Amino acid sequence: MNVRAGVITVSTRGAAGSRIDESGPALRDGLIAAGAEVVHESLVPDDVERVATAILGAVRAGANVVLTTGGTGLSPNDVTPEATRRVIDREVPGISEALRARSLEQTPHGMLSRGVAGAVGSALVVNLPGSPRAVRESLDVLLPVLPHAVELLAGQSGEQSHRTPGGTRGAKPPSIA
Repeated sequence: MNVRAGVITVSTRGAAGSRIDESGPALRDGLIAAGAEVVHESLVPDDVERVATAILGAVRAGANVVLTTGGTGLSPNDVTPEATRRVIDREVPGISEALRARSLEQTPHGMLSRGVAGAVGSALVVNLPGSPRAVRESLDVLLPVLPHAVELLAGQSGEQSHRTPGGTRGAKPPSIA
């Protein structure tokens, strides 16, 4: 199953034009390099309603994976997790836990991330940190599971499709495209 991604950059200063945000382009480029199709991009300020609306807009544009970057820390205006929880149907905590674990390998500040992951209908939504380096590190963790997650959310039996006829796991993981 192909990954059709929505990329949402959450940055008040970026949205106002007073800062060039590099995490969104790093996210888009990483997805494209992995073979995903980016079907939606937006840059929104740190505002619960604007972030929630952007997530739903990406899903309406055909994204089956929506990745946000920014707004996941402890600052009073970091509201991406709240916006995400407002629109998801159910959380997928293992993804957030894995992303934080990867971040903790690099810096103890990784434990301060409040990013969440969850499903909106048949689309996966994942909050990533707001730096280009952290985005790339997060993609290293996330990209291998995206095709399987997309299959499962689409109602396909991804578990069976990754088994060889003899019932053992295949050695080659599915491509993202």
